[in-house]
Amino acid sequence: MSLDPIELQVLTGGLRAACEEMGVVLIRSAHSSNIKERRDASTGLFDADGQMVMQAEHIPVHLGAMPAAVRAVLGERHAPGSSWILNDPFAGGTHLPDITVITPVFDGPALIGFAASRAHHADVGGRRPGSMPADSTALEEEGVVIAPRPLTSAALSEITASMRQPAERAADLRAQLAANRIGAERLGEWAARLGRARLREGTDEVLDYCERRTRACLAELGDGVREARDVLEAPEGDLELRLRAEVRGETLALDFAGSAEQSPGNLNCPAAVTESACLFAVRVLTDPDIPPTAGAYRPVAVRAPLGSVLNARPGAAVAAGNVETSSRVADLVLSAFGRAQGQGTMNNLSLGNERFSYYETLGGGQGACEDSDGPSAVHVAMSNTLNTPIEALEREFPLRVIEYALRRGSGGDGRRRGGDGVVRELEAREEMSFSLIAERRRHGPRGAAGGGDGAPGRDTLDGRALPGKAAGSLTAGSRLRIETPGGGGFGT
Repeated sequence: MSLDPIELQVLTGGLRAACEEMGVVLIRSAHSSNIKERRDASTGLFDADGQMVMQAEHIPVHLGAMPAAVRAVLGERHAPGSSWILNDPFAGGTHLPDITVITPVFDGPALIGFAASRAHHADVGGRRPGSMPADSTALEEEGVVIAPRPLTSAALSEITASMRQPAERAADLRAQLAANRIGAERLGEWAARLGRARLREGTDEVLDYCERRTRACLAELGDGVREARDVLEAPEGDLELRLRAEVRGETLALDFAGSAEQSPGNLNCPAAVTESACLFAVRVLTDPDIPPTAGAYRPVAVRAPLGSVLNARPGAAVAAGNVETSSRVADLVLSAFGRAQGQGTMNNLSLGNERFSYYETLGGGQGACEDSDGPSAVHVAMSNTLNTPIEALEREFPLRVIEYALRRGSGGDGRRRGGDGVVRELEAREEMSFSLIAERRRHGPRGAAGGGDGAPGRDTLDGRALPGKAAGSLTAGSRLRIETPGGGGFGT
């Protein structure tokens, strides 16, 4: 017996609420500022077959990648009270700082699903504090690689011992476990209320409902082929990305054939990250109110050649792929459908020494649209994190904020203006290393329908210009200034 429309909406809302509650537990239980202040984390619930039945509205880059993590442990033997951990980008992960914890959910002896959480940890080892080296060329340089394994007390101690500030890392992982327990409890409550079989029928109907809504929206886009090209700003030169987007009836195929080969640097990304970026863009193009489930993405096919920068081979450096290349993939899809580009970068900054590790992303300008100016100073596209408040930053770290302001006039001109970027200038109060990974320093975000491009970003250290990918040391009194890109304008 199927659910009636009211029951369907109640179950959909209940699953969404459970995922949001998981996120609240994770954020409020975490120790590091990157999770508790910036909220760089995601939570989701999955059925027993590993299909995502709901995800909280957290980090877009995790949309397509969280299911890959659950698939990585799906065939393992599961037991009540057990959990799994992983961060291997080529076995369910994205880049190494994103650690995923997966907890199987049982109703009596039967496996009924999984609760999963992913969080960006401020450090996971590697040769630079923050585990986001701008100049890495191999995966092992970026930190500890965790293949899928049971998360026992001994494993927790072993894993965190290879990271900086191990007590903080362990506290954040325990927060992820706590979030998963809440998700497992809520899913178990639904099983007790509906019965195991009816819960599965209900989650299947949620997926089918999301699929129907997505198909209806894709049909409204109109049949045809759209194409787009853009570049990644690698230290060795620009890497071209190509997209052929074909709408046929109620389906969308996104093909990246012809894109650059795998890079010797770290702009590479595993296929799951490329898929995540595409699925985010599809949400923008269809209806963002469609619940983020596996069903919503059934009508979308993503193809990227193996060995390309968008589907790298195992062992490739990927620190920037998850944050920067994903942003460019989203830009490509939205550009193909006539949208102005947002800042197209997360402006990743890592700072630290053996005493502390700090990571943040910075907002910038969003692209304008046909009926609205682009918002300013927001985390665009694949990020969706908050900023680290000045008070929290200066209280916890040996840093002083010299300036934090809008970068006025950086948005592109047009009938509708692109949003402005931000200026963030930090002063080191003791010696530390830094790593900056940013894009849109050589090419500004493009406008649409005749609108002007946004201003490229720029970065300086004590007044000296830095490239978009830079690493080095700061001494007490050194000032690092980051000016983020503006968004593209729309119309003339």
